[in-house]
Amino acid sequence: MTNNKTPFRIAIAGLGTVGAGVVKVLQDNHDVIKNRCGRDIEIISVTASNKTKDRGVDISNYEWVDNLSSMAEDNRVDAVVEMIGGSEGDAKTLVEVALKNGKHVVTANKALLAHHGFVLSQLAESYGVSIAYEASVAGGIPVIKALREGLAANEITNIYGILNGTCNYILTEMRETERNFDAVLKDAQEMGYAEADPSFDVDGVDAAHKLVLLGALAFGVQPDFESLEIEGISNLTMKDINYAEELGYRIKLIGMAQCDDGVFTQVVSPCFVSKKNAISQVEGVFNAIMVEGDFVDKVMIQGRGAGAGPTASSVVADIIDLARGERVSTFGVPTEKLKAIEWRGVETLNAKCYIHLHVKDVSGVIADITACLKDKDVSIDSFIQRGHEEDGTASVAIVTHKASLVKVNNAVRVVEELATVLNKPTLVRIEDI
Repeated sequence: MTNNKTPFRIAIAGLGTVGAGVVKVLQDNHDVIKNRCGRDIEIISVTASNKTKDRGVDISNYEWVDNLSSMAEDNRVDAVVEMIGGSEGDAKTLVEVALKNGKHVVTANKALLAHHGFVLSQLAESYGVSIAYEASVAGGIPVIKALREGLAANEITNIYGILNGTCNYILTEMRETERNFDAVLKDAQEMGYAEADPSFDVDGVDAAHKLVLLGALAFGVQPDFESLEIEGISNLTMKDINYAEELGYRIKLIGMAQCDDGVFTQVVSPCFVSKKNAISQVEGVFNAIMVEGDFVDKVMIQGRGAGAGPTASSVVADIIDLARGERVSTFGVPTEKLKAIEWRGVETLNAKCYIHLHVKDVSGVIADITACLKDKDVSIDSFIQRGHEEDGTASVAIVTHKASLVKVNNAVRVVEELATVLNKPTLVRIEDI
């Protein structure tokens, strides 16, 4: 631990929910933090889009800076805390200028690192500074530290989990209240769990940004957002939720990155998870990540994945590490050691699958569907048929035996062309985790 009477000085850009939370943590827990890192942490300057807004914290003692570059170039500052957000624009410029001026960077910006993490990590190393980003994945859960430090002795083979609290809240509420997706999403927006434009959350993009960082850390590879296969939850219905429950599963949006005999796979998609699995019991806005290593076996950590308090806690933990003098490579190994690999999607996977069909309630429809699956070498484990609707339609849920996802997708495309199939089928992987 550093025993330094000189304060560790920071500048904070962005005073939204998390940025203001960082100020509050540093103010309220000043003495505790000083004792733990051996020196004062001092806020030199702050900036945001609105100087006069009431943020619930006193910032009158800090210098207000209007120019981001001047903040990043300030010789008094040891680290810049970037809370602006976004993969481009001001956030990216601020981080680049800060690194080039020998400032450490602390950020919660998963989008920036998912898209530019490799180049920024090269820049940090060339100027002898660090990028700390614990708060970028799973809010208050210390999963970045777990991978970079606590599990550093292990060869990681698999990392997966619930990485988006908004989606987990929606799926939980749909199951518990039997309301449809749109109704629950509206509630989530009113409660502040979802943005006015919820697409980043419900389309799986937010979870994908986080998974890219976890995959890079777990396997020592270059982060590669462009190759990631992403599917969200907006097409799921109450019937899917109820069928999952009846079949002994719960639906979760799962981010998964794995290495199997040198084949690297990363995918974000809804999955059926057995109710016997601990991941299935993680409800509401909580996140959970499972890591499998060769010596540690399985480790699961869970907690609040968002919110001012948990996320600010992780930001300040990074600041404390830097104030102590602790330095770790951005993705766990020197940038020159990060491998450029070919990521694969679900085509590499073999799994049981759930297929939900809305069909005409007529004779022979099940036989036609079965024939299509058989022709593509996909066999049925079980199915449920709910028929005799007033409009002459039926709902069919099929669970396949374990099969290549390529074959299952090909079979579903053929089934979709049947005249008796009325809507695009819903296909969900049954994940044996």
